[in-house]
Amino acid sequence: MESLAEILQQMKNPQLRQKSQQLAAELLNDPLVKKLRNEHPELKDESITVNMSRVYQYVKEQHNCAACPGLDHCPNDFQGHYTRLSVENVNGTAQIYAHEVACSLQLTKERQQDIKKRIHSFYVDERALAEGYDAVEIMAKDIKRAHAVEQVFRYINEVKQNGLPIHGLYLTGHFGTGKTFLMCYLLHELAKAGYTGAIVYMPEFVEDLKSMLQDGAKIKETIEVMKQADLLIFDDIGAENLNPWVRDHVLGSILNYRMNRKPTFYTSNYSLEGLEKHLSFTSKDGEEVYKGQRLMDRISPFVDVIVVNGENKRGRH
Repeated sequence: MESLAEILQQMKNPQLRQKSQQLAAELLNDPLVKKLRNEHPELKDESITVNMSRVYQYVKEQHNCAACPGLDHCPNDFQGHYTRLSVENVNGTAQIYAHEVACSLQLTKERQQDIKKRIHSFYVDERALAEGYDAVEIMAKDIKRAHAVEQVFRYINEVKQNGLPIHGLYLTGHFGTGKTFLMCYLLHELAKAGYTGAIVYMPEFVEDLKSMLQDGAKIKETIEVMKQADLLIFDDIGAENLNPWVRDHVLGSILNYRMNRKPTFYTSNYSLEGLEKHLSFTSKDGEEVYKGQRLMDRISPFVDVIVVNGENKRGRH
């Protein structure tokens, strides 16, 4: 369809005024306009003619939507939106008003953007967070981890029903059993429910902290994000090469703030006992048992341990 502006421009030529009359006749006979008039019998031909630009826009965009080519190729003037008409009686005369309304595809895009804004990812592939998750598919992927999946699902449902507890989850198991995947699912589901979250891949985070030593403002900002997030996930904790400063002043500061306030989650190949041994040793100071115990006092009492069994799925397509 030509734009109404083009047609009105052509009306300056008397020889083409017939085209305008033809457009008006087509609009009056369009099924969408007939439906509108059936719903509002007070609408006369004159009202349609006076509001021709609004009616034309409405009809054109409704037809575009009926043959929707997808959001990225939306031909409507306001991408992802369509015109909706309403009729009001003003001083005894039916007046037509136009409203721009977001379509279902646009609303889905906006919801996904809102979810993304609620999640901070530190060194975790954001594709894992953007995946479409299906609960049935997750449960069916590996029957050996079904018990762990059920526990994660239960936690999610309890948060949605009762709000956020101070206890998190500690997922432990062999390599490639889907611990990170389950935590990404939890984070995505609770972000949809309005919670903010951060997920941190520990080996790269610890290495990057060393390069940030000269940028105190960036370190402070990063730590503050982790403190304030509703949900914080330390992914693959125990695989990092710890130094005393990271353990005592970064991890210690974050966990000291969060305990008794907000839940923290972990994935690890270590059991809690194995993690304590790991945290008790640094490459600089060697073994410091009491410092490992001190940090574990901020972890163990605030998590429920879930063992994730199953086959190693890394590298599979």
